[in-house]
Amino acid sequence: MGDPKKPKKKYTTPTKPWDRVRLEREAPLVIKYGLRNKRELWRFQNLLRKYRRVARDLLAKVNFPGREGELAKAKAQQVIKKLNRMGILPENATLDDILNLTVEDFLERRLQTIVYRQGLAKTIKQARQLIVHGHIAVDGRRVTSPSFIVEREMESKIGYYSNSPFAKQQVTEG
Repeated sequence: MGDPKKPKKKYTTPTKPWDRVRLEREAPLVIKYGLRNKRELWRFQNLLRKYRRVARDLLAKVNFPGREGELAKAKAQQVIKKLNRMGILPENATLDDILNLTVEDFLERRLQTIVYRQGLAKTIKQARQLIVHGHIAVDGRRVTSPSFIVEREMESKIGYYSNSPFAKQQVTEG
């Protein structure tokens, strides 16, 4: 067992570090979403992998007769409901929709991306800087992690932090 104070790694590194195809596929995503490094991308790929694995396991069990099939259906509804709450899946989604997800669906739910899309920042990099420097708040609470996953209901509650000069600037302009 590992050190209890050391945090668990939330990503897995690629098996072939210099695979040209993978590198060419990852580079535009890092630029488009303003990621600091590939580790941030790998973290979301790991999250996607986890949900797809769960969906595959549940798909195999859903058609079982009796109690096991019912438990699998209930678990599937929970997973779909959670992804819906996160804003990744629509209301009437199925397990097949989970298998069709891409890493971009998760990257779109990051606070950095949403701040940029809502126009609070001029560029994706500026969005990251505003968040890290504590100028952005979600539901009135300061969030300093650009990778914070914004749930669907919290999306409308994103704004400048009350003590931020950007908030004061917005009040004088408005």
